[in-house]
Amino acid sequence: MYNILITGSGGQLGKSMAACQKEYATYHFYFATRATLDICNRQALLNYCQLHQINVIVNCAAYTNVDKAEANVEDAYLINQKGAENIAVVAKELSCKLIHISTDYVFDGKGEHPYKVGDATNPVTVYGKSKLAGEMAIKEVNPINTAIIRTSWLYSAYGSNFMLTMLRLAKEKKSISVVADQKGCPTYAKDLASCILKMIPVLVNNEVVTYHFSNNKTTTWYDFAKSILNNTYPNVAVLPITTKDFYTKAKRPAYSVLDCSQIINDFGITIRSWEVALEECLDVVVQGKG
Repeated sequence: MYNILITGSGGQLGKSMAACQKEYATYHFYFATRATLDICNRQALLNYCQLHQINVIVNCAAYTNVDKAEANVEDAYLINQKGAENIAVVAKELSCKLIHISTDYVFDGKGEHPYKVGDATNPVTVYGKSKLAGEMAIKEVNPINTAIIRTSWLYSAYGSNFMLTMLRLAKEKKSISVVADQKGCPTYAKDLASCILKMIPVLVNNEVVTYHFSNNKTTTWYDFAKSILNNTYPNVAVLPITTKDFYTKAKRPAYSVLDCSQIINDFGITIRSWEVALEECLDVVVQGKG
């Protein structure tokens, strides 16, 4: 029996894991939001894990507002670095398995080939720097049976994400301008959640291992938007623009494609294309088939 703590359970990945729980009858889940468990309070975290006999922690908690992080540096580091360190310390003390979620933003986006897990990191935003600091903190503590999973372009039927934003804007506008010169791989949060839950029984290592996970195939935000709207709001025009035409406080990576071969090889994970995953997600959101 696995007693699994999901931190940051109010976010889209946490909610996606909750949606998968019926498929894992031998797992006992504990879902914690920031209101019910502050990962920045190490003693509270330890007490919670001891009380519920937690033996697996999946850390979905993070400061993820990329633009606001530029002005709220302390808050970003508190959650993304210190919170991650606290979880690693508790995981080590209680011999818990740990899966920590990180991001493609640890890279600078200047690459031309899919980023491998061992490629040099060089974050250019506060968000990316704080997430990398969290990775480094976990590696320094080095709890056994721990994996860091970097992901990209996460979306789902929950919370706030690009797909839901496109659907909302399509109700309000006749045309939407979307950046066409940034390449990456959309990740359906349900697919990532399923991957995590499949990894848990077979995650065994003596030092922290890093993996990448996203859905298959490279696209642009523009083409992703077109796919979202083609079958939902076909009369809404999607117009391509360049990054320089769309101002954001934090710089977005021009290229953030992740090489997922290591997680496939180590865990036998099958990863479907983003088009197939998106179709399923749209069925859930637009047609209520969930």
